[in-house]
Amino acid sequence: MIIVRIPFLWVSGMALFPFVLVRTKRPDAVLLHHERIHLRQQLELGILPFYVWYLLEYLVRRWQYTSHYEAYRNISFEREAFDNERNLTYWKTRKWYGFLAYRSNVPTDFSP
Repeated sequence: MIIVRIPFLWVSGMALFPFVLVRTKRPDAVLLHHERIHLRQQLELGILPFYVWYLLEYLVRRWQYTSHYEAYRNISFEREAFDNERNLTYWKTRKWYGFLAYRSNVPTDFSP
């Protein structure tokens, strides 16, 4: 994982294998762990297939939900990362293709 600071980044963090782009000088451990989970997902699927799947799932979720934020938070990759970002040892017990368990269409309600 190579951390790159980009002050004008529109999000707090973003994983673009092998980089994690961050907005702040000192990103917290939770953000870095969230992005580390995405790096693992990208390794499992392959970088290009990951982004194709991510985009297609976002479009499906955007159609299902009324807001960008709800669609984003219900992408299987994001659901896995958000559910486990505070468990800093998750990577030790995570099964390969762990995001598949988060594919259900059960909506997750998130407040922005």
